[in-house]
Amino acid sequence: MKPLSEEESRVILHKGTEPPFSGKYCRHKAKGTYVCRQCGAPLFKSEDKFDSGCGWPSFDAEIAGAVRRVPDADGERTEIVCAKCGGHLGHVFEGERFTAKNTRHCVNSVSLSFRPEEESSKRLETAVFAGGCFWGVEHLMKDFPGVISVEPGYTGGTVEHPSYEEVCTGKTGHAEAVRVVFDPEQVSFQTLAKGFFEIHDPTQENGQGPDIGPQYRSEIFYTTPDQKQIAEQLVEELRQKGCPVVTRVTRAGVFWPAEEYHRRYYEKTGKQPYCHRRVKRF
Repeated sequence: MKPLSEEESRVILHKGTEPPFSGKYCRHKAKGTYVCRQCGAPLFKSEDKFDSGCGWPSFDAEIAGAVRRVPDADGERTEIVCAKCGGHLGHVFEGERFTAKNTRHCVNSVSLSFRPEEESSKRLETAVFAGGCFWGVEHLMKDFPGVISVEPGYTGGTVEHPSYEEVCTGKTGHAEAVRVVFDPEQVSFQTLAKGFFEIHDPTQENGQGPDIGPQYRSEIFYTTPDQKQIAEQLVEELRQKGCPVVTRVTRAGVFWPAEEYHRRYYEKTGKQPYCHRRVKRF
């Protein structure tokens, strides 16, 4: 975490708001990436920034999985925070029709830092893992070095916009999964995949601990050919060690984000995972 000034602490830690038209990024038009002032996680791209006239930087999209929505204490608005560190960013509004995406992330400048395009050329990558209840997988993977964000959701099935209740029937074909956005310059997919195999039981078919059903299956949904090759190699390596792995390796499809109350479940409740723990396998 980076040290914060008094004003930055007031906004980022204590959910304050800077005066309108006062922030240095309000009319900022350079190309690059806006990152969290507190932890440095990439949040918004310059091509998604637009002038809404509201007095604060506005974006009609966030980097996938980088921003978390939270009901505001006022009971009316929706707060947005950095998914990595929880720092306050501002609020999100929908239905205003400023752009075709019909979404406005209204962000405090002091919650942001900026990386010019030449410094933001590195690509973030995405990996999708399913290994039982997504609460535990998210909880244990979110703090891996190099991980920008971890988002619970549903994938691998046939039903569009599935609800948690629908997925729990086991009839949608979806698995509870997490979408991991990571910086490949800080952590490799192989390291993340090894970590995934060590935080759940890859030998249990259609279940994890007491959670039974196809929605709790073990599966890696690869997003690149390299991920597919690495995942298959790790499965074979474990089998050669005598571990009867049943983990599937499947091409990634549509990922449907889970309902807000599933995100950071163990942080919200203060509980601990009941069917996920670290077991060294490599």
